[in-house]
Amino acid sequence: MRTTDFGDDKDRVLIRSNGELTYFASDTAYYLDKRVRGFDRCIYLLGADHHGYVGRLRAMAACAGDDPDTNIEVLIGQLVKILENGQELKLSKRAGNIVSLRELIDLIGVDALRYTLARYPADSPLTLDAAEMTRQASDNPVFYVQYAHARVSSILRNAGDLGFDTVASATSSTSELTHPREGELLRALAEFPRVVQGAAVLREPHRVARYLEDTAAAYHRFYDSCRVLPQGDEEPNDLHRARLMLVDATRVVLANGLALLGVSAPERM
Repeated sequence: MRTTDFGDDKDRVLIRSNGELTYFASDTAYYLDKRVRGFDRCIYLLGADHHGYVGRLRAMAACAGDDPDTNIEVLIGQLVKILENGQELKLSKRAGNIVSLRELIDLIGVDALRYTLARYPADSPLTLDAAEMTRQASDNPVFYVQYAHARVSSILRNAGDLGFDTVASATSSTSELTHPREGELLRALAEFPRVVQGAAVLREPHRVARYLEDTAAAYHRFYDSCRVLPQGDEEPNDLHRARLMLVDATRVVLANGLALLGVSAPERM
């Protein structure tokens, strides 16, 4: 393939003299297959030791008649270390000593694995500690965010059990929310669209994960400072309804954010 016509440092071999296909032939076929299937922007994630592939992949797209600035995007990621029982698993494809994604799912679980992989920038070194990722504690980020959603869901269930009109609460005025913790949570929720847009444009899903952790923290502080439901014979008032509206809005944002990362939003934990 005459990739030098499009800035590559040398032309690339697709079929070796012995008739075997090169890795680059597979890359080219994969790219063309994605384009035929209708994807107008093909994103490649390469390891940190594959910087040299960027130019040839862009040239390959140009050889196919595409615009490398539009139709292909190459991201560089770091390698992942895996710890089990505190010991690093030594991985070698050549030696046949690898850990498959299925094995990681069986070891860690889908939610914890997806969340942790999404939580860090692609270009940052990452260590997966199975024990830490599956621990049910507040310093485990995925547990912390999921627990916040479960806590929110519990309040909404309790409101229903009390005959609280959650529909009326949804139309309540935020003017009742004057406590500093209420304002902090409102501002956090209002940031969600901007965070999602930035994460998409910059190809940085970790922004969503870190945002969810900050929002969960804001919700826990609100919960500790502001009583949402009436107690005893207390009649529901506008403040109760406004706070319940805020709780329900928090549920929506946490659930939507977790869904973007492919992580479940449990209602009970």
